[in-house]
Parts: sequence; C-alpha cells; structure tokens
Amino acid sequence: MLELSHMVWSEKYRPTVVEDCILPKATKKAAMGFLKTEKLPNLLLSGPAGTGKTTLAKALCNELGYEVLLINGSNEGRLIDTLRTKIAQFASARSFDGSHKCVIIDEADYLTMESVQPALRNFIDEFTINCTFILTCNFPNRLMEPIHSRCTHIDFTIPANEIESLTKQIFLRITTILKDNQVEYDNVALGKIVKKYFPDFRKTLNELQPLSAGGKIDLEVVNSVDSGGIDDLIDILRDRDFTKMRKWVASTPNLEMTALCRKLYNKANVFITNDSLPQMILHLARYQYTDNFVADKEINIVALLIEIMTDCETK
Repeated sequence: MLELSHMVWSEKYRPTVVEDCILPKATKKAAMGFLKTEKLPNLLLSGPAGTGKTTLAKALCNELGYEVLLINGSNEGRLIDTLRTKIAQFASARSFDGSHKCVIIDEADYLTMESVQPALRNFIDEFTINCTFILTCNFPNRLMEPIHSRCTHIDFTIPANEIESLTKQIFLRITTILKDNQVEYDNVALGKIVKKYFPDFRKTLNELQPLSAGGKIDLEVVNSVDSGGIDDLIDILRDRDFTKMRKWVASTPNLEMTALCRKLYNKANVFITNDSLPQMILHLARYQYTDNFVADKEINIVALLIEIMTDCETK
C-alpha cells in the first residue's frame, strides 16, 4: 500500500465531508440540504475541471453511508458492457448491511450517446429504489435530455461575486497543506499560483507538490516555472523546425494545453506578425476546446504547434 506521505496531494487532502469542500454558496447549501433530509436524488454535477464535483459526490455518499461504485466515463464508461455487467450487477444487488447504493460516473459527458446513454437512462429508472446515480461532467450539453430530466442538475460555475471569497479559501487551505508538509512559502508567490490556476484546485495542488520538493515556495521558484521554456519554443516555431518542436513537447514536464496556450497568447505580439495574430488566436481557442476530448493530449499539442508553424507568419 502507498504510504500516506507519498500520496498525490489532490487525493491525500481530498475532503471527506461536505463541510470541508470549497464550493459556491448555492452549491454547498444544496448539498447540506441533502444531508439534512438523508436522501440523495440522482444528480448531474457540471462545471469546470477541478472545482470539486467528484469530491462532493464522494463526500455526500460518505456522510450518508452509501455503498459506492465509481466509473470513469471517459474510459470503461464508454463501453456498453460496463453497464450490462459491472453497473447492473452492483445496482441490482442489495448491500450486505442494507445500506443504499450509489453509482458515480465521472466524466459522464464522454458516454457514447448512441448506445451507452440510452441504456443508462433505462438503468436509472430500473434501479431507482435500490441505487442513486451521480454523474459529473464538464459539458452537460453532451448528455441527452432524458438523462437531464432524471437528475437534479447542480452547476459548479462560480458566480463572479464569489471569486474573491473562494480564492481566499483555496489560498488558506493550501497554506495548511504546505505547513503540514513542512514547506516554507512566500505569500506573494503562493498567491500567483492560486490565481493562475483558479478555480482548478486539483491542478493547483498538482503544480504545487513538485515545486515544494525543495522545501520552499518563493518567487524565484514560481517565476522559473512560469517561463516554462516558452522562449525556446518560440525560437523553434520561428525556425519551423518540426523535429525540435516534437522533442520540446516530449521533454517538457507537466505540459498542459491551457497553460501553453496562455503563454503563447501572452507572447504572441513578440513573435507573430499583426496579420497572422487573428489566425493564431483562432488556433489556440480551437485546440483548447478539442483538448477536452482527445485521447492523446501530446499529439493534440503537437498538432497545434504545427498549425502555428504552417499558417502564421513570424517576426
């Protein structure tokens, strides 16, 4: 078994009760209401990545004492056999201790609309007495309307007037985690990281954990990561050197599409001509979107950089 000290922080510090979840006020109020009634309806939790959808689902089931089956919708959930065997067997059988059951389907927007989603709709109806279904997704419009109608929809999009409050809550939670791991930190440096990845708390922790390996988070560490070798990439794009570009992508640790697009966007005026700027921005926007659906994200990043090299004039 993996020692607790070696666990990924996003799992090690995942809240197990609703009260500890960092959520918009309306979302938390709704969740607390479910706990008071001690009854959980079928739920559709939608919103940006890393905002606590799966964490809330697990915390609700934990506090209500539900037996849980977790399915990854982007992987095994795409297979109709997963419903016919794994989910059906779990949902149809009663728990040994008589507790209620819950199937949590993560990334449910990846479920195949032609086969899996219609079957899931029927499963929700068939097993409603014995089993609750919780679906999490980034894009609720990719789920068919009959599934929407069978679930209570909770949107995790953060209201503009709560951004400051939630940012502060995340900042304070992270300071507690750093202290627990005996990591020194500079408030300004830590604030830059929190603001950079907000509202994705999971991404924030995943970036902080390797940065904290030296025992200190300061501006020097943060600034060195922010540069991320982007200047080297810009030189490669100017030279239209495909081989070097692929090597750069393969050798850059923790490379993530959204962060890369933001860096290229911020530097666009430096290396892209004015006539080509609109085309580059369209490429950045399109590939950020497709990154949510592709199987191999490295190939998607390479494809973006190829488009920039071939379609955009550099200075």
